[in-house]
Amino acid sequence: MRLINVKAFIKREQAISKGGKVDRRTKVLEFRDDEATTYAILSHRWIEQRGETTEADYDEMMELVKMEKDKQDEVRRRIGYRKIFDCCKQAKRDGYEWLWVDTCCIDKRSSAELSEAINSMYRWYENSRVCYAYLHDVCGPSLPTVRDEGRYPNSNGWPEWFSRSWTLQEMIAPSNVQFFNKDWQPIGDKRTLAHTLADITRVPHYILTDGISSNRPCVAQILSWAADRTTTRVEDKAYSLLGLLDVNMPMVYGEGKKAFHRLQLEIIRMSNDQSIFAWSFNEDNGRTGSILADDPSFFRGCHRMELMDPDEFIRFLKRDILEKELPSIDEDQLGVFPITNRGIQIWLFLHPCADSDSVFAAWLPCRCGPSFPPVVINLALWKTNYYRYFTSLCGGFPIARTPQFRQLYLRYQDTPHHNAIFEIEDGAIIESGLTYCGTFPSKLSGNILTLTSSDPLCVKVYSDSQSGCRFAVGIGQCFGQDWIHFVSEVPASGCPWKWYARKAYKKMLVRGPEHGQSMIEVRSRGERYGHIWVKHASLLGSTLTVQTSCVVWESSRNRGIKVEVFQYPSRHNEHEWIGFDVEKTNDPNCDMLGLMIRDSPKVFFLPGNTLSSANFNVFGPHCMNWYLLSVLPGPTSNNQDLEERNSNKKCDIPDSIDGIESLIGS
Repeated sequence: MRLINVKAFIKREQAISKGGKVDRRTKVLEFRDDEATTYAILSHRWIEQRGETTEADYDEMMELVKMEKDKQDEVRRRIGYRKIFDCCKQAKRDGYEWLWVDTCCIDKRSSAELSEAINSMYRWYENSRVCYAYLHDVCGPSLPTVRDEGRYPNSNGWPEWFSRSWTLQEMIAPSNVQFFNKDWQPIGDKRTLAHTLADITRVPHYILTDGISSNRPCVAQILSWAADRTTTRVEDKAYSLLGLLDVNMPMVYGEGKKAFHRLQLEIIRMSNDQSIFAWSFNEDNGRTGSILADDPSFFRGCHRMELMDPDEFIRFLKRDILEKELPSIDEDQLGVFPITNRGIQIWLFLHPCADSDSVFAAWLPCRCGPSFPPVVINLALWKTNYYRYFTSLCGGFPIARTPQFRQLYLRYQDTPHHNAIFEIEDGAIIESGLTYCGTFPSKLSGNILTLTSSDPLCVKVYSDSQSGCRFAVGIGQCFGQDWIHFVSEVPASGCPWKWYARKAYKKMLVRGPEHGQSMIEVRSRGERYGHIWVKHASLLGSTLTVQTSCVVWESSRNRGIKVEVFQYPSRHNEHEWIGFDVEKTNDPNCDMLGLMIRDSPKVFFLPGNTLSSANFNVFGPHCMNWYLLSVLPGPTSNNQDLEERNSNKKCDIPDSIDGIESLIGS
């Protein structure tokens, strides 16, 4: 490691300040062996002013005596340079000849040196005789003991040093940490301040007094300590944790959150700690997808996490699992999960969720304390792999049937999906005399809905006062696939619509992967873009039929959805999608107000549909020349004839009601 020669630095600075002669041959920075050298080390918060750094880097330290006087004075006036000088004076008072400061002891122009330094940094702090923790925004003689958002608005109410990711390992690794305020007045050491530090950082007291190796916590707990800390570069959220987790890996600045994914994979390769999968286990909000967390904040709720002994874990599961399966379970199955090109191969206890064949509750051999049960996470089967699946706002799914001990593959590859944007038209519902109750959750912007992997479903609720029925149309996205579903029921008297909305939301979300897969199968019958898909569902206790129409426009990739009600009972298979190819659907002039097309479009039925008749309805008096396609299911005996008539036939939509009736009559 490269170290500052304390005496040489102080002597050079004093000579410059007095205008004396400086020996340019004096080495201020020298390479030394960290195992054989007694040295002090600085932990601090890098400071910027007006977007520019105030620190002094390696090149400036080496070239200082060769600079023009104006440039030399500018460097020496910097806060960062004065900080190094003051730290050298403190080290000299304490009897140390060598000092390491990250700003000037690493030549960051060399990617190899930077990578080596980051991978070695934990060891360097651990091997130091003393670490000086400099808190530039603490004025008094002691640490604050309560959060103060007024004084520290940008760092969760605590001094900024506690908000940075790099300072976490700098607090834990050294056995001797001395804290100083902005004037370099001592305010205590790590051991005497352990209780206060534990309250601020959530790092356990025993770690601060005895070190992390004395009783090493599980991976999830260590990652939780960094949950609320920040870095300037996204990648440093992972790189700053390498030493704490005893991991080495190359630096690839520019890879973004993939750095944290790589860190987790390296941990899995060298550890059998399943708590790494427990992120966001107790939170309603999260994201569906890869089994790996995106950054340390996902582990915020894991600060009390601990591993369970395998035998204790099995004993807990005996109450639910079939006795005949227990003899076949051994410790190797619980503790070995290799990384393959398909996914992480692992044995897990899976509890199927009620009303779903694709969502499971998985038990992990870790818990939040001695008296707590094992942690449970939700997984979804999508195609052949399992993914994390979030319940989002509905508080978890009920489980059903006996748990199974199953080998499966957890998808770790990050497959980004674009947000799904929907344009929704449901004005015809109100015109039909029904009531729009509201949306759950409230996420509509006008008639535009945006769904993401962390916000995957929206339910619109309507009611029919005559039948007392409520129905919900769910618009969802699962693994990049959009889907639409309908449920209805006659709720108990006085039941608030929001209660019904939550119930419908939960019922649909638990089958989200199945709804998404169903939509894939439907669209496989035609082109993805431009085709209009229609389905019907009967309203309970009523002769009304709810019709849902949808389309994906090629130009914008947005989805159009129309919901309407007709006064006839459905005689078609409920919830079965029927496809139409409508000429010019992808035209920019396509109006979502009823999936209407200009200029006399041509329509033909897609193969595989089971229709008996079609009706083209004029949508409202204000658009007499625009027509809405509505599907009227009828007796199935005519299906074959209709398909034969329409499978290779396109028809012009006429310009009048008489023409429409004539078309249907033919």
